[in-house]
Amino acid sequence: MQPDKPQPGVAGGMCDMGGPWELRDDAPDIPADASLPALIVTATRLMGAYFGGTVRAAGVRMSPAGLGVLRVLLAHDGLKASEVAARGGSTPGTLTAVVNSLEREGYVERRPDAKDRRVVRLHVTEQGARACQTYTDSAAPKWREAFAFLSEEDEPVVRRFFADMIEQFGTLIEKERGK
Repeated sequence: MQPDKPQPGVAGGMCDMGGPWELRDDAPDIPADASLPALIVTATRLMGAYFGGTVRAAGVRMSPAGLGVLRVLLAHDGLKASEVAARGGSTPGTLTAVVNSLEREGYVERRPDAKDRRVVRLHVTEQGARACQTYTDSAAPKWREAFAFLSEEDEPVVRRFFADMIEQFGTLIEKERGK
């Protein structure tokens, strides 16, 4: 049986850089054959740092992870912590620390479920909704600037790529977790 032929740009995963390039910030030195995992990891690291800066600049007292939890709860208020963790791709332990911080700042409340008092549900407070809106108002122009390099013609292609990537990794994570 022959091994599968690697796809261009994917072979070797994150450790296959396609040459002497390292996970650095200097885009002009990125070789054309750099692996997709290495490019995604680098872009994600830089985008995460940028995201953290936009949160700090907005003056809201939370982490980017906290903002993610608020966004989930604004769309689906009253979820259990395990449901928020699953939607956010994190572990319940990590989520607990984030929710503790959000609760301390008055952005989230834990309330017992009306039908089963053993179940605790998470709810966004008015202050949490305002903080999320403050972030959005402050960060929207910065995110538009961050993606200004993308042409109108390329945007649907990039959008489709990320939607497909999200679906693929979601499926792989479910498979890994035996779901």
